[in-house]
Amino acid sequence: MLPSAVPLFPLPNVVLFPNVLLPLHVFEPRYRAMVADALEGDRMIGMTLLKPGYEADYEGRPPVYAVGCAGVITHSQALADGRYEIMLRGIEKFRIAGEDVTRPYRIGYVEALPEVVPAADVEPLRHLRLRLEALLAVAMERAQAEPRFPPAVPDEDLVNGLAQYLDFDVVERQALLECDGALPRCRALVDLLEMKALTPKGRERAVH
Repeated sequence: MLPSAVPLFPLPNVVLFPNVLLPLHVFEPRYRAMVADALEGDRMIGMTLLKPGYEADYEGRPPVYAVGCAGVITHSQALADGRYEIMLRGIEKFRIAGEDVTRPYRIGYVEALPEVVPAADVEPLRHLRLRLEALLAVAMERAQAEPRFPPAVPDEDLVNGLAQYLDFDVVERQALLECDGALPRCRALVDLLEMKALTPKGRERAVH
């Protein structure tokens, strides 16, 4: 269960999705402190995306998108100089309702946005997965790569993994996160891939 407050790790180029792994290198002092505190507690961190223009106040508290994803630290390595290498596994989406500003790093008061695939969405999602796999297979064939789609991966996990790791603009990835569940996200993912396939650059980017 997601706590009502989670430490926030805002980055300009990273969006985390539920049940997807994310390696992170943590070097800023405030976020090293955040990781140290998380490791002593519930090991949970909320990933959020910085909004454009963050550079003007990066050392402060620049605006972030309201919807993020909490993850749990599954592995961590403390380096000799105080930095951390961690692996985060996405747990649950959230919406930021406010912030605690009493610590060096940011803490968000959050509302959980659980994603459970309704029974009515199971079959449509399965059919869309086949369409998604076909689009990726064509793109990979153009790139002379061999497509691999593990059948044992649940539909929603495959959709989330592709949303996180395909080469989309970060704002596109944020829009995918904000979709209301796996089926709408899969539809949006298919639409993005079809749109990008219309241009030569899109064909290249979709498989990087």
